[in-house]
Amino acid sequence: MNTSTPGGGDAATAQDPTDSPSIAVAVVAAPAASGAGWVDDVRRIEDQGYSGVLVPDTLWTVSPFPALAAAGAVTRTLTLRSWVLAAPLRSRTALVREVKALHTLSDGRFELGIGVGRPDAESEAGRLGLPWPSGAERRRQLEDAVRAVHDEVDPDVPVVVAASGPRMLATAGRVADRIAPALSPLATENELADAIARVRSSTGRPVHLTQSLVGFGDHLPTWYTRSGMDVAQLVEAGAVGFPAGDPDGVAWALIDRSRRYGIDEYTVPGELSDAFIPILERLGART
Repeated sequence: MNTSTPGGGDAATAQDPTDSPSIAVAVVAAPAASGAGWVDDVRRIEDQGYSGVLVPDTLWTVSPFPALAAAGAVTRTLTLRSWVLAAPLRSRTALVREVKALHTLSDGRFELGIGVGRPDAESEAGRLGLPWPSGAERRRQLEDAVRAVHDEVDPDVPVVVAASGPRMLATAGRVADRIAPALSPLATENELADAIARVRSSTGRPVHLTQSLVGFGDHLPTWYTRSGMDVAQLVEAGAVGFPAGDPDGVAWALIDRSRRYGIDEYTVPGELSDAFIPILERLGART
């Protein structure tokens, strides 16, 4: 039973799991050692009950389009999403071509995750021999890219925009079907609430909301710990992307957050997908 509308929510506190919002959980993952290993990974993710697989777009990971095409060929229910493309790094024509291909090959399961670029995207643009425009120009490029996809891909492809900052959140509110506030790992719940409030104020239509989890309980991905971050630091900061506690406590925290803010999707790092299963079961997550 879904008790909240996309982008909306109320102040109710989670008490009864049978009356919880409809929550999907997707896994952020990328091929590592081999194609066979990737096939095993995405099949396991599907069998475990996750709603989708989200593949990052960086110069140090496998390109998301062939990775998602391979995932689509060996699964039947998973949503397949880029996570996320940087609009300034692809021409509109090239983007539309790739989206059409994946939309067709996946029988309509592809979702376009797009933004204006991560903090290190400027250096990637340089490596690709591309200019790195101003923030205003990158936002315009994003809107133009989304418009081109909507105009030229039929049937329509859902668009998910990762956004941070007032201007980008407002842009996302105009063009996205789903918005993922891009917060720092140490961001608090107040910062999440502020981002969602900006989204709501920028659009008069329902918009789905995604929150990315950096970890949970006592689990944190290896690459976070290598960057110098640890569980104690996240807990002390009250990091909204790191719900602490046992599986029951984490599940209740996410259900309560979904009710209050209208969040209907969470993402978890691929490295932690097995550890998240007890929480997934308590959420009753479904596609």
